[in-house]
Amino acid sequence: MTKKSIAVILSGCGNQDGAEIHEATLSLLAIHKHGADYQCYAPNIPQHHVLNHLTGKEMDEERNVLIESARIARGDVLDLADFSASRHDALVIPGGLGAAKNLSTYAFEGSDCRINEDVRKAILTMAEQKKPIGALCIAPAILAQLLDQVLVTIGQDPTTAANIEAMGAHHTPTLHGEIVVDKERKVVTTPCYMLPSRVDQIAEGADKLVQEVLKFAEEGNPR
Repeated sequence: MTKKSIAVILSGCGNQDGAEIHEATLSLLAIHKHGADYQCYAPNIPQHHVLNHLTGKEMDEERNVLIESARIARGDVLDLADFSASRHDALVIPGGLGAAKNLSTYAFEGSDCRINEDVRKAILTMAEQKKPIGALCIAPAILAQLLDQVLVTIGQDPTTAANIEAMGAHHTPTLHGEIVVDKERKVVTTPCYMLPSRVDQIAEGADKLVQEVLKFAEEGNPR
């Protein structure tokens, strides 16, 4: 049996200005654990800014999202501009503030946010081909802006939930390790570090999300 291929969009490296490393790594672990393969992607763009992860203060330097994402992917990451939905059975987007600062402008513009064009194309082409999409932590806000009436979760935060509703999506509150499944749109989401979480709780949510995404992929394209 041919293994399913899951595309994973990264947004840099580090929760304050890039991809959340635990969410990204544990998603990759779950993909292999459940018998699939992955290919990491990232947009080849400058980071919005660079933060010192000890102090939270902005640093006077510039970094590239694709190059920073290579730290997590051990160099095996492709430019998102070259993404083709036909090559993959599903898409997963880990969180971290890079999703809200580099993949989109959600951190600054809330429900009026703009989505990076390569990210937009990847998500919409997967949706058009009815292939499943998983999003962790704050990344469901990107789906809320792009997929009309989609059902997602970001946990319990009332401001983010209200923004998701304002974008025309629907929000369901969740706790640690829980997922929300939009069966019609084949979208799976989990809150992760949108809640104060331990790393084992992140692992539980990522694992459940990947399992559900793979179920959709198998139903849509058994091979």
